[in-house]
Amino acid sequence: MNKKLLLLGIILLGGFSMATAKSWDKVFAKSDKVSVKKVHFKNRYGIKLAADLYTPRGMAKDANLPAIAVSGPFGAVKEQSSGLYAQTLAERGFIAIAFDPSYTGESSGTPRDVASPDINTEDFSAAVDYLTTLPNVDENKIGVIGICGFGGFALNVAAMDTRIKATVASTMYDITRVSANGYNDAVDEKGRYEMLKQLNTQRTQDAKNGSYARAQGLPEKLTGQEPQFVRDYWNYYKTPLGFHKRSINSNGQWTTTSSLSLINMPILARSSEIQSAVLIVHGEKAHSRYFGEDAFKKLKGNNKELYIIPGANHTDLYYKADVIPFDKIENFFKTNLK
Repeated sequence: MNKKLLLLGIILLGGFSMATAKSWDKVFAKSDKVSVKKVHFKNRYGIKLAADLYTPRGMAKDANLPAIAVSGPFGAVKEQSSGLYAQTLAERGFIAIAFDPSYTGESSGTPRDVASPDINTEDFSAAVDYLTTLPNVDENKIGVIGICGFGGFALNVAAMDTRIKATVASTMYDITRVSANGYNDAVDEKGRYEMLKQLNTQRTQDAKNGSYARAQGLPEKLTGQEPQFVRDYWNYYKTPLGFHKRSINSNGQWTTTSSLSLINMPILARSSEIQSAVLIVHGEKAHSRYFGEDAFKKLKGNNKELYIIPGANHTDLYYKADVIPFDKIENFFKTNLK
């Protein structure tokens, strides 16, 4: 072969490889076993949600498969943990969708970076709505996975949306409980009132400024004095391991006054009435483990399970494919989506 042509071919192939790498905007490796495409759908409030739809590569045109909607952690985007979960489930024969919640990531909604116990619960149902419209989805076999703060929202939507036949809450937070009570319920009624006074003072200031103040996020650098769980978050969100420019936890902060509705409107009020199957997964050493254990205590029926992973911490279940019990999760969904 002509050396000039060979060199040109190498350059072109190199350029193609670089372009392909740049087109993959996730923090985890791309699987050659699945196909992925960007999709959009609206929730009941008219907010347009952005999502990545993962399907098994080579799926038959007439396939009729179970489907999973995935979101979380709180402050993360679909290119992080939820995408990893969705891609892995697609490798195992499910259609899976990882979505950005309202007001975050590539989803619409203004002001940006607002959290709502109602709207974030609705986001899951909107994802279920979308899945029911897909020709290869069996609408009677739909489940959800919520990670971290969205584990709580996943349980909340399971109590409301009877179309959801199975729910996994992984390394879950009850984000409304921790907002109102602090970690380990250390904030009492008096302390909560002081928080509300500060938040409403900020709300007045926001109204006068015509803009929304931001809450404190993860520090840009660690001092070494932070609690271990803060260091674990930092090591995921602030390093190449999990950094993503659209993630609030990596590159921004929530609006400060988001906490008002989270404090005032606790989720899981009806979780004891969930009739469908639930699997709660937590790390043995997770600082958040008590959220999962307490949520499990409220559940009724013999189709509920709490699964504790020895030695694992909270963020291990964000990204460690050898720690996340994907075999367990796959079997759970195959058993209950039938």
